[in-house]
Amino acid sequence: MKNILLLIIMLSAFSSFAFAEEVDLYFFYGQGCPHCGKEEIFLEDMETKYPELNVYKNEVYFDNNNLVLFQQMAKAFDTEIRGVPTTFINGKVIVGFSDSIGNEIEQEIMRCVDAGCDSPISKINGEIISGEIVVVEGDSSPAEEPGKTKFKEQLTLGAVISAAAIDAINPCAFAVLIILMTTILVTKNKRKALEAGLAFSLSIYISYFLMGVGLFSAIQAAGVTHLFYIIVAALAILVGLFNLKDYLWYGKWFVMEVPLSWRPRMKALIKGVTSVPGAFLIGFLVSLFLLPCTSGPYIVILGLLSKTATRNYALMLLLLYNFIFILPMLLITFAITFGLTTTEEAEQWRQKKLKVLHLIAGILMVLLGIGMFIAIGLGYV
Repeated sequence: MKNILLLIIMLSAFSSFAFAEEVDLYFFYGQGCPHCGKEEIFLEDMETKYPELNVYKNEVYFDNNNLVLFQQMAKAFDTEIRGVPTTFINGKVIVGFSDSIGNEIEQEIMRCVDAGCDSPISKINGEIISGEIVVVEGDSSPAEEPGKTKFKEQLTLGAVISAAAIDAINPCAFAVLIILMTTILVTKNKRKALEAGLAFSLSIYISYFLMGVGLFSAIQAAGVTHLFYIIVAALAILVGLFNLKDYLWYGKWFVMEVPLSWRPRMKALIKGVTSVPGAFLIGFLVSLFLLPCTSGPYIVILGLLSKTATRNYALMLLLLYNFIFILPMLLITFAITFGLTTTEEAEQWRQKKLKVLHLIAGILMVLLGIGMFIAIGLGYV
């Protein structure tokens, strides 16, 4: 009797495992949509957690076939396309994504695994879907046309390159490197000076990239609104006007550079560097001194990326931004090391072009801010 009972239990367990209901989920998203990126990561976790789950991903910004399927499925569910991400599972249409929406999706997956549910695609084929059709809405992005999304990506990439170029010509970053090279070259060892300059530039690159990742994550976690994007565009114009002020009235009120009161301490730190590891370490400290004169364009770009880019795409653009930012440092390092110029000549050039560099930075930042406002007015962001 015990053996028969044990056999029944084993057969029941096997049948439950062998005949577990498969669950079809249709996920419509757009490339560059932040909420879509969050749900995509969530659904990957769900696929791992529930082997019965089949997630059908359909990108609709650039794939017209997927967009047509999206329209057909929305029509079959007797609803309108409200935006992306949109999820179809069983009898539910879920628009947007948030933590609470994620819980709702998982609960629906569990119900389908236990009791079974029809595939959403069957609705298009004229079959009856069990359950009541319910529309659940969370945070979403507009279901844009491919042209708009392409324009947005081009705008974002152009803005990143422009802002990085503005940051790269910042005179205070040049000043720090020139002081460092002067100190190292006292030893008459050009190879050591080259390595120190490269180590310093690498340190600045790493520290600024990590700062950018941290701020980007904080901005995305806080949630990006349309008002925030307007504030970022206004900030770009404000930073540009401050740089124009430095061209017209340099030294009056304040300067878009390292504050004068900080400079003696910064110079003392740099002049104490005598080794390559020391140059690398001092780069992290100096990056904090540089923040007042370099953070304006960076913050504008981080705000833009949090509104228009997924995390992976944003990280790629931050890598590009910071490479452009340190490019002049690398060029100065090679020029001084290989005798194309001297530290004295480089400093004289910096002092001579100081106001012009502020003029260029000011004009570019104002144009960037205006471009962002135009994009807002045209509905691209």
